[in-house]
Amino acid sequence: RREQARLKAGVVEEDTEQWQKDPRFTGLERVGGVDLSYSKGDDSSACASLVVLSFPALEVLYQDCRMVAVTAPYVAGFLAFREVPFLVEAVQRLQQEKPQLQPQVLLVDGNGLLHPRGFGIACHLGVLTDLPCIGVAKNLLQVDGLVRDELHREQIRSLQRSGETFPLTGTSGKVLGMVLRSSNNSSKPLYVSVGHRVSLDTAVRLVRACCRFRIPEPIRQVRHRE
Repeated sequence: RREQARLKAGVVEEDTEQWQKDPRFTGLERVGGVDLSYSKGDDSSACASLVVLSFPALEVLYQDCRMVAVTAPYVAGFLAFREVPFLVEAVQRLQQEKPQLQPQVLLVDGNGLLHPRGFGIACHLGVLTDLPCIGVAKNLLQVDGLVRDELHREQIRSLQRSGETFPLTGTSGKVLGMVLRSSNNSSKPLYVSVGHRVSLDTAVRLVRACCRFRIPEPIRQVRHRE
């Protein structure tokens, strides 16, 4: 908890890059996606994956998938300590081997500020790599009074078209993320939250811009290659 709190102090919850301030993201050329997926029936063996896509064309420029041995135990709320080191290594390999392809932002299959202590895997990875990071989750993490109750389901049903959203406001009054309908072809939303060096508004706009289907292309491509 102490280490998590120490790292959390480094999170920047606002836009820091010029391209983030442009409505059309002018200047953004490379978007990354990361994920760690476990072998079926074996939670000690996983594939740590990183892809980099061009923007706005969303074509794959770089991919790296390495099998890794996961030794740290799973502890709820501290998943990042188990997974992030392998994702940091993937980013560092890219920086050393193909620095010209370093992503300007990373989409992470998981949460950012939407976390019991406000420091999910997207925050953790962002602070350690100092790259802008966005958390993109497929399911609601029930924290700070947020619950998947009938009211929540009704709000999801109210999202009629791609791009429509509603905020996730906890009982603390803090907006922890945004629920985004990312595709006209799927009524299942995404849960977008700030990771590092990006505002929530920019995070939502970028995730939407990266979606051809329900899952944003950087994460869809990283999962496709595992």
